[in-house]
Amino acid sequence: MYKEYLTVSNIVGPLLIVEKIEDVKYGELVEIETSEGLERRGTVLDVSTDRAVVQVFEGTVGLDVDRSRVRFLGRSQQLGVSEDIIGRIFDGSGRPKDSGPQIIAEKSLDINGSPINPQARDYPSEFIQTGISSIDGMNPLVRGQKLPLFSGSGLPHARIAAQIARQAAVLGKAEKFAVVFGAMGITFEEANFFIEDFRNTGALERAVLFLNLANEPPIERIATPRLALSCAEYLAFDLDMHVLVILVDMTFYAEALREISAARKEIPGRRGYPGYLYTDLASMYERAGRIKGKTGSITMIPILTMPEDDKTHPIADLTGYITEGQIMISRELHRKGIYPPIDVLPSLSRLKDQGIGEGKTREDHADVLNQLFACYARGKEARELSLILGEAALSDTDKIYLKFADRYEDEFVKQGEFETRSIIDTLDMGWTLLRTIPRAELKRIRPEFIKKYFPGEK
Repeated sequence: MYKEYLTVSNIVGPLLIVEKIEDVKYGELVEIETSEGLERRGTVLDVSTDRAVVQVFEGTVGLDVDRSRVRFLGRSQQLGVSEDIIGRIFDGSGRPKDSGPQIIAEKSLDINGSPINPQARDYPSEFIQTGISSIDGMNPLVRGQKLPLFSGSGLPHARIAAQIARQAAVLGKAEKFAVVFGAMGITFEEANFFIEDFRNTGALERAVLFLNLANEPPIERIATPRLALSCAEYLAFDLDMHVLVILVDMTFYAEALREISAARKEIPGRRGYPGYLYTDLASMYERAGRIKGKTGSITMIPILTMPEDDKTHPIADLTGYITEGQIMISRELHRKGIYPPIDVLPSLSRLKDQGIGEGKTREDHADVLNQLFACYARGKEARELSLILGEAALSDTDKIYLKFADRYEDEFVKQGEFETRSIIDTLDMGWTLLRTIPRAELKRIRPEFIKKYFPGEK
């Protein structure tokens, strides 16, 4: 039986202060009944000996200090899950948003799950194909990895996220694969874009969407990624599926965390974010991975927009420490009309060597990757030199690399939004570009691969 309180002492913005409480815990769910008998929901933000601060999800407009009834439910937020959750769309609180029925839960999960115990982790080692050459060919995603996309305001990260969600697949033997998509603080137009894209392309049949809109409560933004991860844990470790979790936009999540931290009057850290931002992000990111003895896995792609394109901003900086690399989206390539505008030079997948090679992608993958990277880097240097001194100052070899860089961006990086390239197509495209480089310059590819894949080579 829940205890009911009529001891609301103050209402400030979205916060409600309840006095003379007993046995109330941080994060506990709350029901508030208005004087008209309407019900609102909230969560405990702060608690002392006999006082609790409650954040009201729907806002406090219309609440009466004297006549509002508050019930503490004795539990944190939970998500009811079953196999029927696949193909459904939910809001940021886990309620159906697609006019479908409520999920008949096989089990209820506390959304504040625990990170995977390092002792129980299995090492990521299998390739996931996204169908995007600049990721698959240059910074491959490995099953169980956390690989964030670092973007900026106005860049097409939403389109890239939708494309990855549509195209991602596990290569090799047929295995159950699902996508869990969590969006925080997005606009109605963006939410509609994701819903229509998933429906029209058929991707919704293997996906679960959790969408929190910009006009919805910040506290819901804190719950949305945790709902997505709880769903992913059920699909991966109870139903033995391979799950790709895409979270967009982690910047809005961190800003909601900062807003709630300020409401609790906590001492701010860097740029006003709470000092525990690193710990909070890690508690979510580390829920992804593989567990020894379990068939399923959780692979995560968190997407964040860097304020002012600053990769030293606390959100990007701390995310980089926790995850295994980053994919950088370039404003320069976007201005050139290249989609997806992924800049491979500052991008990095720390686990790429574990997921490529014979039996996983192709035997020549590592060599082709390294040679393409080296040639493109040299071509960009030649481009910068030609801007300063003019193209006439370049050597014949520099001019070859300059043309290579242009072709690399126009042919390898640039691809259609609905174009899926297999890893074999991507590697063959890489070889086509490398044929424009003199044979003597291909120093990062083993002779046996030159002989096998370089036409006319004896």
